[in-house]
Amino acid sequence: MESTKVLFISQEITPYLPETEMSVICRNLPQGIQERGKEIRTFMPRFGCINERRNQLHEVIRLSGMNLIINDTDHPLIIKVASIQSARMQVYFIDNDDYFSRKATLLDTEGEPFPDNDERTIFFSRGVLETVRKLRWSPDIIHCHGWFTGLVPLMIKKAFKEDPLFHHSKVVYSVYNDGFATPFNKGFKNKALVDGVTKKDISIMDNPDFTSLSKLAIQYSDGIILANENVDPTVKEHVTASGKPFLPFNGLDNYIDEYAQFYEQILAKE
Repeated sequence: MESTKVLFISQEITPYLPETEMSVICRNLPQGIQERGKEIRTFMPRFGCINERRNQLHEVIRLSGMNLIINDTDHPLIIKVASIQSARMQVYFIDNDDYFSRKATLLDTEGEPFPDNDERTIFFSRGVLETVRKLRWSPDIIHCHGWFTGLVPLMIKKAFKEDPLFHHSKVVYSVYNDGFATPFNKGFKNKALVDGVTKKDISIMDNPDFTSLSKLAIQYSDGIILANENVDPTVKEHVTASGKPFLPFNGLDNYIDEYAQFYEQILAKE
């Protein structure tokens, strides 16, 4: 019997970015799931503050070279990879000079969100899925961490629905306490309209703020994990009201086993 394949799409992973609750979970969870006999792939953005030399990132030429059109502009997709030797685990990085060369993650030096964060999240989400497609790797579970991955569930269920590689994939979305105060610009909905996605599919994004992006992710996911005890109350309420299977926050002692069991629960659900 083939082992379960789990795709991790993460906003941040340590040691490439500083330690936070999310970056530590996203570092240890893939390793733990791999050690439990699953096959994994892990992706994150190549933010400009990541030291490529120290972390030994190198470009994967055979995967790079595609262009993604966002807002009528071509943006080259560059794929890099690095290894966490102690975990025998590779991490793939989605890169692009327009979106990821600045020496910061999601906020500028004044602590304000970058005005193009909307396009950056579209590019990242599409970039991961196009790269997985190029790898010809068919994930059973796609586990998204952080709002920066919030468009992935929609893309899997709509834009990539007919792709045999993703046809059976189940999406799990982890909700963190990582909200942003400034909504995306109003053009976000039009920018997110790729083949297979209609305006109706993203009608929840009329006011493109953190809450509506979280609701969109929940709407198109098969299961939700509350990964932090201080999840936004409105989002938490929406998780409960959705009727989707969800895993409450139970602390961080045995979360890898809990998540592994949750994956099995989601896979068993038709």
